[in-house]
Order: sequence, then structure tokens, then C-alpha cells
Amino acid sequence: MTDAQNRSFSEPDIPDFDVIRSCVHCGFCLPTCPTYVLTGKERSSPRGRIWMMKSVTEGRMDMMDPIFEDEMSFCLNCRACEAVCPSGVEYGQILEASRAQLERAHNGGSVPAKAVKGLTYGFLFKDMRRLRAASQGLKLYQKSGLQSAVRKSGILDLIGLAESEQMLPKLSDEFLAPQGQTWPAIGQARGRVALFTGCIMSTAYADVHQSTIRVLNRNGYDVTAVNEQACCGALHVHGGDMDGGRELARRNIDAFELDRFDAIIINAAGCGAALKEYGHLLHENSDYAERAEAFSNHVKDVTEFLADAGLTTQPGPLPVRVTYQEPCHLVHAQRIATQPRQLLDAIPELELVEMPESSLCCGSAGVYNLTQPEAARELGDRKVDNALSVEPEIIVSANPGCMLQLQGILRSRGVEVEVVHIVELLDRAYRNRVPGRVTLNNAAD
Repeated sequence: MTDAQNRSFSEPDIPDFDVIRSCVHCGFCLPTCPTYVLTGKERSSPRGRIWMMKSVTEGRMDMMDPIFEDEMSFCLNCRACEAVCPSGVEYGQILEASRAQLERAHNGGSVPAKAVKGLTYGFLFKDMRRLRAASQGLKLYQKSGLQSAVRKSGILDLIGLAESEQMLPKLSDEFLAPQGQTWPAIGQARGRVALFTGCIMSTAYADVHQSTIRVLNRNGYDVTAVNEQACCGALHVHGGDMDGGRELARRNIDAFELDRFDAIIINAAGCGAALKEYGHLLHENSDYAERAEAFSNHVKDVTEFLADAGLTTQPGPLPVRVTYQEPCHLVHAQRIATQPRQLLDAIPELELVEMPESSLCCGSAGVYNLTQPEAARELGDRKVDNALSVEPEIIVSANPGCMLQLQGILRSRGVEVEVVHIVELLDRAYRNRVPGRVTLNNAAD
């Protein structure tokens, strides 16, 4: 490494210069990048950002240059560029490392920023018991009538929080707290899996967990919610807190005994992408590197797992017109595109109609709604317009952030189109199931 590189970035978490240099600046990534699609600016494309990373690494650009900082924040880290890159540039890796360097350079940012990060990353998301306790307060706010009164009062408009408040998830009636409980397979068991419960999924989307458990049980799998599991760490890593992400990764690796399970099942695309990258996150940790790789290899998105294993029970008919919104961290980061559609095709009488730009980011991207509200809303509106253009009764997705984004925008427009997780749709179909078996294209008879 050159002296200029050493001056620009310090260990650990420097962007890998070999990854930066592997970009050949062909431009294939540009039309897939949501921020480039919005702005048409080269600097807001993966190619432009990699050029800036290279310039900083070589000492030709100051890491604290406002343009560099703005673009590292403006990127959604949707990974669409990775999926089309002929050189296989691992863009997410160098983006997250650059953000970590900026975070260290700013020492966490201003006092208010440090307070917010300390509350969220350092307190709430470090302990799921605290997050669930805070979520109980939010549930009381929603169910007591206070939320409705606050919305009608106009105070949210006055303080500029009306749009953000629309994005709050509706909390589930009952949370799913992992305590080592097991739900047995229906009929003859063909395996055992562990359910990764996560943070938002276990509180706002606990119903999706229940649907996941029921669908897996119907297809011959015992499901266990392992105790002591933590948040996946995606928010920390994407926000530049690599050490916080590593701490959570180690805790999750310690919690799961891999030899007990055929797979670790995840039903949140963003979490799944993070879990599958523990091997990279901890590759320099001699105590965890090998275990992290083994853990990541066990992680399977629920759509990936069910489609590859094959459904053993025929879903019942569900005469409904649906369109599928592809979560970025499922289709781009995990490269899972056909399996969700195979599962939808397995439901009799269901009509799947493809929306335009189904794989373009919806603008959610973790906390992007808060950090880049205008771009998030523009992308969200574009996604909803595309979805509504095919006149669906239901919009299907596979990630909580995407679902929140779509639900919030539909609610603000007064449009009553349901947004559901794909496994919820399967669960509904199974309520109308008939005896028999369905075989997916790539599943054994």
C-alpha cells in the first residue's frame, strides 16, 4: 500500500484497493442504479463513486470533501450494480468500508447525531429485550387512539414529521420472542430448521413469522426459535458502525448450534443478506472466521429454502391478482429471483402480473427514509406507480423495509391495496389446501 493510501485510510475497515481497482468503468451499472436514474449525474452512479473512492485512496481527493461524503450517504447500497457488473466488483464491501472511515473521521458526528446513534445502535438494537419493551410503548400509542388523535391534530405537519410518522409499522398484537421454543412438523418430519427472528420482524411483522412457521410445518419441518439470538447487525454495518455489526454477528454465531439444523431460515431480505456476509465481516477474526463462514452457508431465505427443497403439500386455490416487488437485498445481494415466483406459481388460481421495474429500489434501504427523505419518497412513488399500473389486488414482497415503504405511500394516497409477505400468501393458500403434492421446477418428486 502506498504512503498516500495510508494517509487517506487507516486500519481497520479500509476499502479494499484491489476491489476498487477491479472496476473497469464500463458503465453497465449506470441504468440499474436508482440514484443515477433519479439524477442522471455521473457522481451519483457506482462508477462515479468508485472513481471518488480511488481518488481518496490515492490521495487525490480529501476524504472529508463534501461531495465524497454526500455521495457515500446518498447511495442506497441496493447492490443492483453488483448483479450486472461483468468484473464482479463487490461494491457493497467498499461502500460500507468508506462509510466506516467517514464515521471514524467524524467521531460519530454532532452531539445530537451521537445521541440518536447511541440510543438506536448502541442501546435498542443491541438488546432485543429493550427493543421489544420500546415497541410495546409504540403499540400502546397506536392502539390507544393517541396516534389517530395526533395525526388529526396537525402537529406532525407543524414539526415536519407527518411523512415519517406515516412510515411507522403497525405493531403485531403479539411479539415473537425467541426462547428456544419448537413448533413440530405436521405429519412426518423431513428436517429441522432454526428461525432467525430479528428485530422489526419479531415486533412489527410477528404475523409473518407465524405464517413462516406454519408453512414450514406443513412442508415437514420442525421449526425452532433459538434463544440468545440478536439483531443481524445490518443497520450498524450499513451505517458505518462495523464494530457494532461484528459484535452482533459474534453473538448470533454463538447462539446457533449449526449441527442441530438443516438451515437457518430468514424471511427478511435485508437481514438475510447481512447474515450471509458474516464470513466477510469476520474474515480477519481468527476465533470466528471459520465459524462465520459455516454460519453464513447455513442461512437460507424462506423462499429460497422452500423452492429448492420442494413443497410437499399442495396449497389451496387463491383466486387473486398479485404483483411482485423484488427486494434489493434478495434479488441483487442474494441473487434470488426465480424462487419467489416459483412459489407464487405453485398457488392454484393465483394470477401473477409483473410490474415495470420490479427490481428497481423502492427507496426504503434501512434508514434511508430518514437520511434522504426526498429521494426515498421519489423512488417510493415510482415503485407504487409501477405496481398500481398493473392493477393488482395485492402487492407481494419479501422484506419489511419494502413493505413499510409501500404501505406508507399507499396509505398517504388513500389507496387500499394490500401489501403482504409472500409467505403470508402461501399461508392463506394452505388454509384452502387440498390433498396432494406440488413439485416445483427444480425440486425433486
